[in-house]
Amino acid sequence: MNSKERIMAAIEGKPADHLPLTTWCFGICVPEELRWERAGRRIRHWYSMRMEHIHTLSEPWTLEDDFKRAERWLKLGADDVLDVSVPWSHDVEVTWTDSAIRDGQAESCPILVREYQTPSGPLRHAVCQTAQDAGPGWVIQPPYVALFEDYNVPRGVEHAVSTASDVPVIRHLYGKPDDGARSWFADRMAKVQRFADEKGVLVQAWSAFGMDAVVWLAGTEGAIMMAVDAPDAFERLVNIVAETDYARTELAAMTEGVDMLVERGWYSSTDLWSPGLFDKYVFVHLKVLVDLAHKWGKKFAYVMTTGVEILGPRLADAGVDMLYFVDPVQDKISLEKAKELLSDRMTLVGGTNALSLACGDHNRIRTEIRQAVDILGPTNRFILHPVDALFPDTPWQGVEQMLEAWREFS
Repeated sequence: MNSKERIMAAIEGKPADHLPLTTWCFGICVPEELRWERAGRRIRHWYSMRMEHIHTLSEPWTLEDDFKRAERWLKLGADDVLDVSVPWSHDVEVTWTDSAIRDGQAESCPILVREYQTPSGPLRHAVCQTAQDAGPGWVIQPPYVALFEDYNVPRGVEHAVSTASDVPVIRHLYGKPDDGARSWFADRMAKVQRFADEKGVLVQAWSAFGMDAVVWLAGTEGAIMMAVDAPDAFERLVNIVAETDYARTELAAMTEGVDMLVERGWYSSTDLWSPGLFDKYVFVHLKVLVDLAHKWGKKFAYVMTTGVEILGPRLADAGVDMLYFVDPVQDKISLEKAKELLSDRMTLVGGTNALSLACGDHNRIRTEIRQAVDILGPTNRFILHPVDALFPDTPWQGVEQMLEAWREFS
């Protein structure tokens, strides 16, 4: 079996030649023998193209680099998945200006400001520029205020959606892919499909932001308080995001070469939302996207790292085919409970954690992997994966120990 066939077997609950192992790369530093040279410099850190529209990398990462990374994982015996980030568009009438201001205190950080002019009025978005140097390989804060960016959430001075009156403006900033975006996606997929077909690699398109977009726009506290204090405005905001998520998902679902759609859900768990609010604002839209993907013969995956015991069954009710992740470190659900609740309804991904790979304890890594393989492997609906990615502080020694244990126990 090739990598795509092996992963598709796991998604469909069918036996494979061996248990799949995948990873996500978020800046991990790889040993010299796995590096290559581009434009006169050695590529030391590995990434994924799922990051290209929502993160600023500290060094360039091209589609060709993505292909080389996939080839190297396959040579190591592991599986790999090619990620494609589906673009969105803004209204052509929208303009903006960028500036940076200080509050007069020498020790304070600059405030980056982006001021939009839109058909529905102006919008101001401001974040603190901390200029932190996290070290080689880590993503960095962009020198402007991106609409969607994890850096904005804790550094927000004035979130894009600070009041209910800001909500209508978002429709002009996060809109369905226009002709230019669709052309870009078609060109990207033509290149990805050629490589994926040649190497036997699965392709997944990141097409929906869901509640992640809501939190990026309003901040964590702002989103929660709007849901409670201004539910009508909050619902309008969720619906705006859902409409563009639908358009992005439809574009990906109808595109040849895409095997699976993915919705982000890091900010949709019980850390932020009650089951009732999840059903009201997430489930209803998720079900529509899953049905859309299935109509086009594509699989659908969802990302949720905590609260899986409570919300995982609702993901299965929506028809989600694969859950990223079952995490033995961050979440409270046991692998036994995950198997009982979910393994006959959707494929589970996880079983170990990047923190485990970084702990320096070989026995811990072996134990986690052996338990995951023993408990979830027999379901034929399990993919081993260090949750949720390999970071610049993930030592390659830990990756080697994971690979060794996986080969031994699977």
